[in-house]
Amino acid sequence: MTILFWDIDGTLLTTGKAGVPAWEKAVREVVGHDFELSKFRIAGLTDYQIAVRTFEMLGVDVNDETIHRMVRRYEELLPEWLPTKKGYVLPNVREILDMLESRDDVRSYLLTGNTRGGAKAKLTHYDLFRYFPDGAFAEDASERSVIATRALELARRAGPVNDRAVFVVGDTPHDIHCANAIGARTVAVATGGYSLDELQSHRPWRAFPELPAASEFVRMIDEARAGHVEDPVRA
Repeated sequence: MTILFWDIDGTLLTTGKAGVPAWEKAVREVVGHDFELSKFRIAGLTDYQIAVRTFEMLGVDVNDETIHRMVRRYEELLPEWLPTKKGYVLPNVREILDMLESRDDVRSYLLTGNTRGGAKAKLTHYDLFRYFPDGAFAEDASERSVIATRALELARRAGPVNDRAVFVVGDTPHDIHCANAIGARTVAVATGGYSLDELQSHRPWRAFPELPAASEFVRMIDEARAGHVEDPVRA
């Protein structure tokens, strides 16, 4: 069985920054401070890590309960902001998912720094939710490698997994590092917050300006499973 773990933001879709006003409003409601999310680079950080960083930058002393309350409020606000921005599904994503959906030897899961609620809101709005039976999500401020471990455990509970055919598809160095943590190959795409050169410097298995055409993408993962391609030599 081939397993594909998919990041969301910058990989499957872009929300047109719909999360920014939702986040900033949640900050105002929870701790009573104005905050500009654009002040720091959030690509690849989990929602809980962003919350911790937000409060650090504001100099606000908060506990775990406040952080969870902040993230829950963001989840609640996100659906009302998604229609206000011109987001879209990224190139070749829907075609790839359609092609994979017909295969009984491939399973796709989410592996994301979004919370479960945030992920559902985004994927539902862009009509991608149906492609993913489950996934691993941010539950606290742990590193993405922790989420990756949970994702792999989830996939193995569903049935046999070919260790040679586990892939993480993502757009940041964080995705590459979490793939390495579980022995997966990374398909990195420069459709999010990092350039192709930045991604390649972290030695992913493959890196592209955007996801390849569906037939090319599927051929690539099938050849990897069959052992017909080599991994890059890591420094």
